[in-house]
Amino acid sequence: MNDEYHLETLAVRAGTLTTEFGENSEALFLNSSFRFKNAAQAAARFGGTEPGNIYSRFTNPTVTMFQDKLAALEGAEQCVATASGMAAILACIMGICSAGDHVVASRSVFGTTVQLFSNILKRWGLEVTLVPLTDIAAWKAAAKPNTKLFFAETPSNPLTEVGDIAKLAEAAHAAGAYLAIDNCFCTPALQQPLKLGADIVIHSATKYIDGQGRVLGGAVLGNKTLMEPVYGFLRTAGVTMSAFNAWVFVKGMETLQIRMEAHAARALAIAQWLEQQPRVARVHYPGLPSHPQYALAQQQQRLGGGIVTFEVKPRAGQSEQEAAWELIDATRLISITANLGDAKSTITHPATTTHSRVTAEARAEAGIRDNLVRIAVGLEHVEDLKNDLQLLSKA
Repeated sequence: MNDEYHLETLAVRAGTLTTEFGENSEALFLNSSFRFKNAAQAAARFGGTEPGNIYSRFTNPTVTMFQDKLAALEGAEQCVATASGMAAILACIMGICSAGDHVVASRSVFGTTVQLFSNILKRWGLEVTLVPLTDIAAWKAAAKPNTKLFFAETPSNPLTEVGDIAKLAEAAHAAGAYLAIDNCFCTPALQQPLKLGADIVIHSATKYIDGQGRVLGGAVLGNKTLMEPVYGFLRTAGVTMSAFNAWVFVKGMETLQIRMEAHAARALAIAQWLEQQPRVARVHYPGLPSHPQYALAQQQQRLGGGIVTFEVKPRAGQSEQEAAWELIDATRLISITANLGDAKSTITHPATTTHSRVTAEARAEAGIRDNLVRIAVGLEHVEDLKNDLQLLSKA
């Protein structure tokens, strides 16, 4: 399927493989290996001269359907599916970079991503420099002759900062590097980084691609030349998406567009309401005119997305963390969990959950204060969500 179809149609129809049984819903292949007609075909499959399935660590029909559908939505030539979002980032780095290479990354990324870059990958000889997401001059200044990759989330986790993908791509390419964008918060329903100049798109499919908090998975997307070494790493290292999880994601993508529109509409309503509450010091949401990158978000994204973060004003005698925890503990409807992208709204305290392993200094540099609360707005009625946050209306 190609560009003649709209995204909603691609989400339902692209990537579908049909067996001789003529099923209308995608089949689930829960097998580890595949039979060959003869020894010659086995040799051809393993040698890469004949396409086809070999072993589900790296070839499986259900996983292929997931890859082809997501690639169609992102406008990518190839998708490599992985076991989780973090496995996708690892596969991207291990496939594209080598010891001695340099990566410039935004300091406004998921806490575990910071740990991967700053601790684990540094031990294997990768040099990493963290810079502010929105400071293009800092990205350019950080580039070195051995810079291989620029890596950013936009909108960022948890502050929903918006990076200028086109300018980041220009800066990366001027430095002889690739640009990878984590598109977890927007999904291709709201933002398509490859069309804005990015070379690679990363997904934690666990989030909105699934949409109901059921299974883990990730994806790396780009052109076939870039994806070849990423696929090679997956084939050898086995950071593999299960067939069952791929099937769940395939079905989740069928409703991706309408779900993202519903999440964004509710998130905007909650963000606007939060700005009026006496216990709220500041709201971070790309769909609000008060957001520092509001104009850029209006150009780069279709909608503001489903993530709203805000800072709670402490009561007299309270610390910032106590104020945030008081609000979280007072909720009865919203789920207290660090996951996002679910039909159920979730609430978390980033400083002590998603970014707890990041140093206090690094959190401060990223603007993650102890009174910051993140809500991933689900699909419940807005008034019910407001009622669950009524503590904020009591000065």
